[in-house]
Amino acid sequence: MVSSTHWLASQSAMAVLEDGGNAYDAVVAGAFVLHVVEPHLNGPAGEVPVLLAPAGGEVRVLCGQGVAPAGATVAHYRGLGLDLVPGTGPLAAAVPGAFDAWMLLLRDHGTKSLDDVLKYAVGYAEHGHPPVENVGATVETVRQLFETEWTSSAEIYLPGGKPPRPGVPLRNPALAATWRRLLAETAGAGDREARIDAARLVWRTGFIAEALVRQAARPTTDTSGERHTGTLTAADLAGWSATYETPAAYDWNGWTVCKAGPWSQGPAFLQQLALLPPETPAYGSADYVHLLIEGCKLAMADREAWYGDAAGAPPVPLGELLSPEYNAARRLLIGDKASYELRPGAPGGRTPRLSAHARVVVTDEPGFSPLGAGEPTVAKSPLSPVPGEPETTAEGATRGDTCHIDVVDRWGNMVAATPSGGWLQSNPVVPELGFPLGTRLQMTWLDEGLPNTLTPGRRPRTTLTPSIALRDGVPVLAFGTPGGDQQDQWQLHFFLAVAHHARVRGGLDLQGAIDAPNWHNDGFPGSFYPRGMRPGSVTVESRMPADVVTALRRRGHDVTVGPAWSEGRLCAVARDPRTGVVSAAANPRGMQGYAVGR
Repeated sequence: MVSSTHWLASQSAMAVLEDGGNAYDAVVAGAFVLHVVEPHLNGPAGEVPVLLAPAGGEVRVLCGQGVAPAGATVAHYRGLGLDLVPGTGPLAAAVPGAFDAWMLLLRDHGTKSLDDVLKYAVGYAEHGHPPVENVGATVETVRQLFETEWTSSAEIYLPGGKPPRPGVPLRNPALAATWRRLLAETAGAGDREARIDAARLVWRTGFIAEALVRQAARPTTDTSGERHTGTLTAADLAGWSATYETPAAYDWNGWTVCKAGPWSQGPAFLQQLALLPPETPAYGSADYVHLLIEGCKLAMADREAWYGDAAGAPPVPLGELLSPEYNAARRLLIGDKASYELRPGAPGGRTPRLSAHARVVVTDEPGFSPLGAGEPTVAKSPLSPVPGEPETTAEGATRGDTCHIDVVDRWGNMVAATPSGGWLQSNPVVPELGFPLGTRLQMTWLDEGLPNTLTPGRRPRTTLTPSIALRDGVPVLAFGTPGGDQQDQWQLHFFLAVAHHARVRGGLDLQGAIDAPNWHNDGFPGSFYPRGMRPGSVTVESRMPADVVTALRRRGHDVTVGPAWSEGRLCAVARDPRTGVVSAAANPRGMQGYAVGR
């Protein structure tokens, strides 16, 4: 079974499974297709966390989040007159992480050759694919920027001077040529594993690395309104590789949920579980929604105060943040009324510290796209700081999003991955390569001494957060969603519906849980430039019962009612270990998510 945010990626991954490949072969093939067909949401120079559960083995995290370059210091950025890392341009580029992570996964856990997994992406880049509407909508928001400044992007994404249109094949010959050259240069490297390592070397020190470094050195207009060069060097690229880690995990009602560590926001999902009382209110009721909103605010306040890359820094007190005692005390803060405060806790008696900018409040109303918060949209004001993934306009403010893909194979191998970054609207296309650099450093602070302070060699805290859940110690469910700061809100709502509330014919009702009316709140600092928050805000789908909306407003929530199908882009696959039966579901919102299996 495969579920992803685009039908072509799902079908390509399924083709690999049907050709005898395993889940890891399939997810790599699907991911490279996502780089082609959702270029406004991810790219090869972006990043990806991967959770993998080999049949009979331990769940592992594969970290494809690159670090800040050696020259990316607070002093350097402050010296440029900046208070925040720009949301676009090379100053926001971390060391690219996605490509090396995919290659490491393929080498260590896959069975297919480099040619086998790349051929689908090469084909769609070379011969074209039908672009989804939001590709064109995103390009339209940056048309002026592309035409006047980022002209290498205009060559691909303004064919004939017009944004891509559904029904008219969109091609990226430069990207196809990059992968063909990579395959040609590594053809004589040896066996399957040696060739994959050769490809990793080309990325880190060969023609791809050289082009990325040249691009980082080009003065580029960013969200500051000025032209800046980046800090990425050849040494940064050569010195970094993806790594495996032990997941953060939490046991709840017979389930164990695994997430990436506190360099991601994943543990905030776990803390939301820890904050739940022994008995929850009726599913979907106003009491239930209120409880989850207020718990989310507390977990996200702790995310802001305590999460970051612990390498070379004080360790994140994750054990205390997830402990029963700590969360029992935090739970007492949840009252009958909506909180408008940012209330980080003090695990182990530590004093929380926040950036002064973390408390910046915005009051403008969010815009909505057909795919929900966090998606590219032209409905929002050009420089709106409403939290979520960034929006790009001709002025340079950026809003992109993310992709997701889950796979389970016939042997029981399971994988969940959330590729993101390297958006077409985040940086100019590298003309020699056909894809742009990423902008993940915008999630760091330029305040000294914080867990998420911009620091050379450290990962920016990312919103990317795939999930794997085990039942009685056996992997059962892989799931995830795009959506920036909303990811671990929508995923929690889905998981509780599946694990605790929605059972059909004795099995897990994945599709029903995805389809259920969803919501999110923005009552905490946004992770993307320009980092604003909206205390008390809650956005709900119009399908939420009117009496629930009324009750939430009576409790003091500032409720915005969005379109009926606008919250979330969830994907999920599952396997019943008793029978070996697999299942999958995909998000109907936006009409491009796709689940497939046989």
